[in-house]
Amino acid sequence: MTTATAGIRKSVRFRPGRTAAWIIIAIAVIATVFPFYWMVRTALTPTADLVPQASQLWPSSPTLINFQRVLGLASIEESVAAGGTGASIDFIRYTINSVIYAGSIAVIQTLSCAAAAYAFARLRFPGRNVLFGVILAGLMIPGIFTLLPNFALMRELDLLNTMLGLVAPALLMSPFTIFFLRQFFLSLPRDVEEAAMLDGVGSLGRFWRIALPLSRGPIATMMLITLVGMWKDYLWPLVAGNSELTRVLTVALGVFQQQSPNTAPDWTGLMAGATLSVLPVLLILVFLGKQLIQSLNFSGGK
Repeated sequence: MTTATAGIRKSVRFRPGRTAAWIIIAIAVIATVFPFYWMVRTALTPTADLVPQASQLWPSSPTLINFQRVLGLASIEESVAAGGTGASIDFIRYTINSVIYAGSIAVIQTLSCAAAAYAFARLRFPGRNVLFGVILAGLMIPGIFTLLPNFALMRELDLLNTMLGLVAPALLMSPFTIFFLRQFFLSLPRDVEEAAMLDGVGSLGRFWRIALPLSRGPIATMMLITLVGMWKDYLWPLVAGNSELTRVLTVALGVFQQQSPNTAPDWTGLMAGATLSVLPVLLILVFLGKQLIQSLNFSGGK
């Protein structure tokens, strides 16, 4: 037997550890994807068939009427005949509100945290370590504890039911983002920055011209993570922006559910609305997911 043949047999040899790992990964993927699949399946199921076909993996008569009545494309008579209440969601308006809410926080918060992280990584100033410890302590404070103080502050500033009041509490600072980006900036080589310093480039210039371009991967990662987190946020937008002008998609879905009787919730319509609400973020993750995965393996500049 030649060396090449032995190598081939060795490479195809059964490996229990690797097989078990693939099985665990497959189970994790199925457990993650199945709720989304069931949401789409319920959205495509006629209301009359929801209970009789509860054990089927796919409806026998899939329909788009649930999407049409949620979007207001069906008449009230058609909606009631399909098992709905005639309620609909102004999907375009609430999607725009969600884009403004989640997008502005993701961009501005990440950039401001990047500037703070660079300062903690490169600048020397009195109380730096103490201040950084205080910021990290914010990771231990549940968001529910800050809900009432933020609400009282926005009310005193007369910013309730405004987009500015909606985004203000989370616009500038996130302890985890500062910690994450600081660790990356500490791994960057100092040679280029020291050369720029000799040329008279200040701290802001070194951050903007050198550190920021080298950290595009981690910054993109934090923007995507923040965007997804803010897109699915519900409690704060419900408390601070429940008017028609500032209502986001998650709150709109809650209002849509409240319009159905408690004895017979409109599950098919709610699942249709939920499916539509996740599509924008899903498309972003599909197109930018490769950048997210690659940035998780960053090792700094060279």
